[in-house]
Amino acid sequence: MVVAIILLLVAVGSVLFHIYSPWWWTPIATNWRYIDDTINITFWITGAVFFAVIAFMAYCVFRFHHKEGRQAAYNPENKKLEWWLTIGTAVGVAAMLAPGLFVWHQFVTVPADATEVEVMGQQWSWSFRLPGKDGRMGTTDVRYVSSENPMGLNPDDRHGQDDVVIASDELHLPVGKPVKVLLRSLDVLHDFYVPEFRAKMDMVPGMVTYFWMTPIRTGTFDVLCAELCGAAHAQMRTKVIIEEESDYRAWLEKQKTFAELSGRSAVMRATYKSGGE
Repeated sequence: MVVAIILLLVAVGSVLFHIYSPWWWTPIATNWRYIDDTINITFWITGAVFFAVIAFMAYCVFRFHHKEGRQAAYNPENKKLEWWLTIGTAVGVAAMLAPGLFVWHQFVTVPADATEVEVMGQQWSWSFRLPGKDGRMGTTDVRYVSSENPMGLNPDDRHGQDDVVIASDELHLPVGKPVKVLLRSLDVLHDFYVPEFRAKMDMVPGMVTYFWMTPIRTGTFDVLCAELCGAAHAQMRTKVIIEEESDYRAWLEKQKTFAELSGRSAVMRATYKSGGE
């Protein structure tokens, strides 16, 4: 009897602790409330199953506890019970998967009016790139990566000359505008993660992955790497600042294009060379 009561208290306490827990998600800052809803559905289904299983265990402990003269009966199979368990499990799994598939379809269907921003991760820093006035980003290749060209932009691609390159700095984005975030890694697996955005994706070397979002409120948000990427993984941080359109444009005007950065580097190399001679 005592064991059965303890099991029930554990089940009830676990569910109540989850409902009234002081540790919860940070306030959402993008359009992906669907992800929160999907996770909540999963929590409620798994919580109900957890409680049902523990309650059944408590019932069995109470109902079939040892008594003098009582003998256990061996029942090798019960087809009716197996059918009920199979159907119940299938319905529960489908109830958890269906909302996720619906959200995933939305997650990978980028709006036509979304602007692009590229995020590159490397041990252990972030770099960002925005399209220039032509609205297109140039091609990249790891063969072009250097201290003067940290993102490996193709110097012969005219579409990349006006790209805005932001190395080891904060990323600014306008509020209320859909953004397609292109993700790539220079070395190992990384993961661009902002808890308030809810959306994230692994960054795989040799691939360009992506997600999209629409920021819905202004603020400064921490960027974390959500994939263990080496000794300084925990220090791989920066910030994303969501701001009004006017403030975003003012910030963007101060940034340097790839052509400007390349020209400055060339001048510095030439000056250093002439000075050395």
